[in-house]
Amino acid sequence: MLKLYNSLARAVQDFVPIEPGRVRMYVCGMTVYDYCHLGHARVMVVFDMVARWLRASGFQVTYVRNITDIDDKIIKRAAENGESIRNLTDRFIACMNEDAAALGVLRPDAEPRATEFVPQMLDIIRQLETNGYAYVAANRDVCYSVRKFAGYGKLSGKSIEDLRAGERVDVAAGKQDPLDFVLWKGAKEGESDEAKWESPWGTGRPGWHIECSAMSSQLLGDHFDIHGGGQDLQFPHHENEIAQSEGAHHHTFVNYWMHNGFVRVDDEKMSKSLGNFFTIREVLKKYDAEVVRFFVLRAHYRSPLNYSDAHLDDAKQALTRLYTALKGFDGAVAVDWNESHAQRFRNAMDTDFGTPEAMSVLFDLAGEVNRTGDMKLAAQLKALGGVLGLLQRPAVDFLQASPENGPANEAIEVQIAARIAAKKAKNFAEADRIRDELKAAGIVLEDGPAGTTWRRA
Repeated sequence: MLKLYNSLARAVQDFVPIEPGRVRMYVCGMTVYDYCHLGHARVMVVFDMVARWLRASGFQVTYVRNITDIDDKIIKRAAENGESIRNLTDRFIACMNEDAAALGVLRPDAEPRATEFVPQMLDIIRQLETNGYAYVAANRDVCYSVRKFAGYGKLSGKSIEDLRAGERVDVAAGKQDPLDFVLWKGAKEGESDEAKWESPWGTGRPGWHIECSAMSSQLLGDHFDIHGGGQDLQFPHHENEIAQSEGAHHHTFVNYWMHNGFVRVDDEKMSKSLGNFFTIREVLKKYDAEVVRFFVLRAHYRSPLNYSDAHLDDAKQALTRLYTALKGFDGAVAVDWNESHAQRFRNAMDTDFGTPEAMSVLFDLAGEVNRTGDMKLAAQLKALGGVLGLLQRPAVDFLQASPENGPANEAIEVQIAARIAAKKAKNFAEADRIRDELKAAGIVLEDGPAGTTWRRA
């Protein structure tokens, strides 16, 4: 039986879905005003792994990962660039999808944009107002009264008294209590019409926390199985989601909360102020995307992940050892779950998604393949790797790929597909950017009646 660490219970628990055989999972996605960074890469890869394992375990999975496409930072960046909010967010959604595909991340079943769910947000705010949890502040913002929700702090373990110290609390004019948070923001003078919607409380836009409550309940129901995200979202974002959703519906919101650990760079917290901030595409200029995926999954999802060139170089050497064992095998088969290595692999994954132990099984298999040349074991190695989204390229493609030789064929095809999608969406600036990026990497695109072909310069 699958066991997972539930942040709400602070314990590893047996996973029992609400509906037998079916799992509904929501993960907080990206705020799309810039390129995705390594922290985003970890969230995408980790919960892609979780969804893959749930499906491999026989569950029917509905996986939703949202897109925040309205936010203070988005409004500010669009104004600075002199472009529309929609153009900015479309551009960076395309970049996000390009990065995710390069990392072998499968598309979620639904990727809702916050701006498409404003009516549902208004419905929840109205219900909170009816239930006595929401009030209109003096500045016309609609706020949530934290002290009226008896369970506030149960996810983060923070008490109201602890929070009164003011840690990470936004003290805005008109709030009845500094702990209260905004559900609906009144429109500010000079803001773009794209950032305004009509509401019973006047023109404005939703607060960040209400977006996820609305999108998740609309697509998965107001009580579902798993809610995931980065550890940094546990408080206040996820805490506030619980307060909103349970305050509106008067029952449990989510049964299991999962949080992946932080990404650190050379043992320091990654931040722009420290100058150790890396986007995914910056890293992929130096390292093969599958090496980055392998690096993320080799660590347990709840542990800190320490990024450094030395660790990425080590990950490349380790993945090379696995691919070297597959040099003589060219095929695709299903996992034989009755085989001993597969049973060890399953036990590891069923113990709170223990990818480090699962990886050790892959290396044991590789060692036996190298010693015996047994193609059945090679097939099992490739099939088990596939469960983690690894080892699916022809071995020779990986072993010959390097930054010096330019991007691997698979990465090129991903970028070409993103360029075609951008052109269909009439986002010609993004299509030109992709072409220029490939050209800089030594890849020449040729558009013709039969489609787009490419060659190395």
